[in-house]
Amino acid sequence: MVHELSPYVTAAVGTYTGAVLARANEEAADATVGWGQALLQRIFGVTTTEEEMPEAVADLAADPDNPDLQAALRVRIGKLLAADPGLAEQVRAILEQANTATGRTSTTTVTAFGERSVAAGRDITGPVTTGDNSLISPTTPA
Repeated sequence: MVHELSPYVTAAVGTYTGAVLARANEEAADATVGWGQALLQRIFGVTTTEEEMPEAVADLAADPDNPDLQAALRVRIGKLLAADPGLAEQVRAILEQANTATGRTSTTTVTAFGERSVAAGRDITGPVTTGDNSLISPTTPA
C-alpha cells in the first residue's frame, strides 16, 4: 500500500513544500496533489506551522526529486501504518477513493519459475505445498 500512495504524497510535498500539512482552503489544481495532501494529513495530522512537520516530510519538501528522501518517507509511513491497523484501513480507504478519482489502478505482476513454483498476487492465508509427500491434508468445507 505504501508504494501505491507514494505518487500522491510525493506530488503533494513537491507542490506544497512546507504547507503540505497545513489546512488548505482552496482546491488543489491537480487531483493527485489534493489526494496526496489528504493522505499526508490523515497519516501525520494537520499542522499549523512548518516547524511541526515530521522530519521525513520536511526533508522531502526541501528536495522533492530526491529518490532517497522519497524512500525515507515511504519507510516512515510504512512504520506508522504497521503500528496502527485502524489508521492503515483509513488510509487504504482514502487511497481507493484517490485511485478511483484519478483513474489510477494498482497492477501486480506475479511470475513463478520452475516446476511446482508458487506465485501469489495477494496475501496467502493458508498452507501452500508443492510436493508429492505433503503432510498437509485437504480440508472439506463445512
